[in-house]
Amino acid sequence: MPKRVLDCLKIARSLLAAVMVLLIGHAVGLRAQSKSRPKQGTQAAKVIAEQNGAFDNAVKLADDARTTGRFDDAIQHYNDAVRLRPQWSDGWWYLGAIYYQKELYLQARDAFSKLVAIEPKRGPAWAMLGLCQYQTRELESSITSLQRVYSLGLNSNKELETVVRYHSALLYVHFEQFEFAFEVLKDLPLTNNSPKVVDAFGLIMLRLPFLPQEVPVEIREKVRLAGQAGFNMAARRIDEARKAFNDLLARYPDDANVHYSFGVFMMHQDIDIALKEFYRALELDPKHQPAMVQIAFEHLKRRDYDTALPLAEKSVELMPKMYAARNVLGRVLLELGQTARAISELEIGVRLAPESPEMHFALARAYARAGRKQDAANENEIFKKLQEKYSQKPEASTNIEGPSSSANTAKPNPE
Repeated sequence: MPKRVLDCLKIARSLLAAVMVLLIGHAVGLRAQSKSRPKQGTQAAKVIAEQNGAFDNAVKLADDARTTGRFDDAIQHYNDAVRLRPQWSDGWWYLGAIYYQKELYLQARDAFSKLVAIEPKRGPAWAMLGLCQYQTRELESSITSLQRVYSLGLNSNKELETVVRYHSALLYVHFEQFEFAFEVLKDLPLTNNSPKVVDAFGLIMLRLPFLPQEVPVEIREKVRLAGQAGFNMAARRIDEARKAFNDLLARYPDDANVHYSFGVFMMHQDIDIALKEFYRALELDPKHQPAMVQIAFEHLKRRDYDTALPLAEKSVELMPKMYAARNVLGRVLLELGQTARAISELEIGVRLAPESPEMHFALARAYARAGRKQDAANENEIFKKLQEKYSQKPEASTNIEGPSSSANTAKPNPE
């Protein structure tokens, strides 16, 4: 082999040896570094284990404090737990329930707000949030929260359902939705005449938009007497209701709402007496819109459309957001052949009361009359579903005071 080639080979071997030395030294250095520095995965696992241990300890201390009635300690430990694990829904439930029991309604509201953000389909959480908002006088938010409960359910908690219905009725009264209030309240099994329930019926019968604590002293006796009439009416105790209404009319003959409520009571017994009472209410108060609606409906039934129309139109003018007024006006217009205008009124009524079977049924008839077969079929389908839904109403408890107080639940107050 030529000398020049041998020299090149020697140089190459020397370079390769040098590279190998460098590579081996680098590997040894890496191993030394790995031995001197803790592994990142091990450190993270240690932190997680410590956090889990702290959380488990906080939960144990909180549960022990709650079950032994040391609620201040329970609040402290549950707060520690949710700080470590903010998505722990049961922790927010216990915090809210304890705060509510201690009448710390702002803190309870905040806890239940966190809970419904985590579990938006948890009906009891919406119920408790609505009750907290009632106590903090966030009344619009309260009725919105409580309305969610009716679609989500309460997991067969009859006591909580009763409290929700009672407070929903009070809120409907406050917002002057007296018909809704009566429907909600009458669904309670009325086996005893609790003064609070009786007074709520009294506010409905007299159409007074007061919360219970706002009722003036001078009309409380009147509210109680009207409440007895309304309570017995809802409980279908006809004789007792008639006696209470007779007493009410004798003592307050010039109250338009007394005559109106008596007319509503008489509708299923003697419609002519009922109509007379509605006209008397309108005579005492020419702007008594509910009386106008009832009279318009009765004349619609009697096919006296020309008498019904001006009353229906006036009732919508006075209360454009009352869906019953839109219902009767739309139906009268349909019978008079004004189909397009009838559809317009009934569509507004459906938007105002999307859960009303009667509104969807009336709109279906109007669409059919206009030849809109698919729209009519859609409305009929909604009507059938709502009818089925309302035919499956669950029973409720009779205790309006709230769920039984225990270590695990709050006790909502009726006020």
